[in-house]
Amino acid sequence: MRAWGRLSPRCDHSASTLRRGSKWLLGSRIRTRCGASSLPCGAGRTSTVTAPEVRSSPDATGHFGPYGGRFVPETLVHALDQLAAEYARARSDPAFASDLEQALRDFAGRPSPLVFAPQFSKAAHTRVFLKREDLLHTGAHKINNTIGQCLLARRMGKPRVIAETGAGQHGVATAAAAARCGLTCTIYMGVEDARRQHLNVQRMQLLGAEVREVESGSRTLKDAINEALRDWVTRVDDTHYVLGSVLGPHPFPTLVRDFQRVIGVEARAQFAGTVGGLADVLVACVGGGSNAIGLFHAFLDEPSVRKVGVEAGGLGIASGRHASRTAEPTVGVLHGTRTLVLQDERGMIRETHSVSAGLDYPALGPEHAWLRDQGMVEYTHATDAEALDAFEALSRLEGILPALETAHALAWVLREGKTLGRERNVVVGLSGRGDKDVEEVLRVRGAGRS
Repeated sequence: MRAWGRLSPRCDHSASTLRRGSKWLLGSRIRTRCGASSLPCGAGRTSTVTAPEVRSSPDATGHFGPYGGRFVPETLVHALDQLAAEYARARSDPAFASDLEQALRDFAGRPSPLVFAPQFSKAAHTRVFLKREDLLHTGAHKINNTIGQCLLARRMGKPRVIAETGAGQHGVATAAAAARCGLTCTIYMGVEDARRQHLNVQRMQLLGAEVREVESGSRTLKDAINEALRDWVTRVDDTHYVLGSVLGPHPFPTLVRDFQRVIGVEARAQFAGTVGGLADVLVACVGGGSNAIGLFHAFLDEPSVRKVGVEAGGLGIASGRHASRTAEPTVGVLHGTRTLVLQDERGMIRETHSVSAGLDYPALGPEHAWLRDQGMVEYTHATDAEALDAFEALSRLEGILPALETAHALAWVLREGKTLGRERNVVVGLSGRGDKDVEEVLRVRGAGRS
C-alpha cells in the first residue's frame, strides 16, 4: 500500500491510498502499541493579542516527538506549504495581530470571564472555577480559531472556506467568521451528527453556509473530515480548509493551538488577579483537543499545576463503545497526522461512540499524544452516564447549560473532587454551551428511563 502522497522526512510509514470510494482516509496499517502512559486579560473587557509564545513547539517538519508530521497527497503539499509560510508571515505582522485582536474583542466577545461556581463546588467537594468560553459569540471556543483562519484565508486571497463539524459548533463558528470576512462557506457534517445537532445545522444555514450532510461510514465527524479533505484536494487554488481542532497535517496542529492559546493565557491572568497565584488543577474535555490545549498551553512550564484531559468513555471501555484513545493506546495515521488512534488488529479505524458529537472521533491531537508520553498532562475518560449527570448538575446548581463535551470534564471533577480536597482550586474549561444538546439529552434520558 503506497503512502498518502508525499511524506515529511521523518514519516516513513504507509498511510492509505487516495481514491474516492476506498478507505483512503480511514487510517493506516501502522499499529504500534504505546506503553507510555502578553495576553493579560483581567476583569475588564479588554484583550491584547500578540504573536503566541511558543512552548512544546514541533520541529521543522511538524513533529511532536514521534507524532504529527504530514501524510498528504501531492495535490495538498503546495497548499500546506503556502499556509505554513503565510502563517509565519502573519505572526510577525502587526496589522494581522491588530485585525485578530479587534475581531476577538468586538466580534467574538473576548475576554471570556473566569467565574467561581459555589454550588457546584459544594457538590464536588472542591473549589471549581469555570472559564466561560460558552459566553463567546456562537457559543463555544471554536470562534477563536475560525476568526484566525478566515483572516488567513482572506490574506492568501482564497474566497472560499470549507470545514468539518461534529457537534456543529465549529461549523457555526466557521460560517460566522466567513460571513464577517466576506468568504463563501461550505460545511461538511455527518448525517448522525446533523440529526443530533439539527439546531446548529439551521444556524449554519442562516449564517449563509451550505451544509453538506455525509452519508458514508459511521456518518459522524471522522466521515465529515474525509469529505472536507476530498473537497479541498479538488479546489486548493481558491479554497482554504478551516480545520477545527489540533489535528491533521502540519501546520494545522500548531496553527489551531496558537489561535486557541488565548484561553489559558486569559485564565492564568484572571486567576492571579482574583485569587492569586496559580490554580492547582486544570481540567478540559478532549476530542481532537483544541479546547484542552488552549487551556493547558500557557501552563506547560508550571509542573505544580496538574493538567487533566477527559476523553469520551462512552458506554465504558470494556464495552468497546467509546472514544478514548489513551485507554487503548496504539499509534497510527489518520487525516494526515501520526498519533494515537483507535484501530483494530488489522490497523483499520474502529467506530467510536459518545453521547457527545464533538468527542466522537478516533484520533487524538499529536501534541496531546506527545504531552501524554512526557507525563506533562494526564488523560482519562468519563462515561456517557457520568457526563449526563454532570450536565444536569451544573444546569441545576449554577443555572448554566454546559455542552455535553464540557460535561465530561465536569464529570471528572464530580468523581475526583473529594480526593482533591476542599482547598484545591480547579479551573474547568467550559468549552461551549449546551443549548444544542438539550434535545439529545432529553432523548437519551427518556430512553434510559422508559
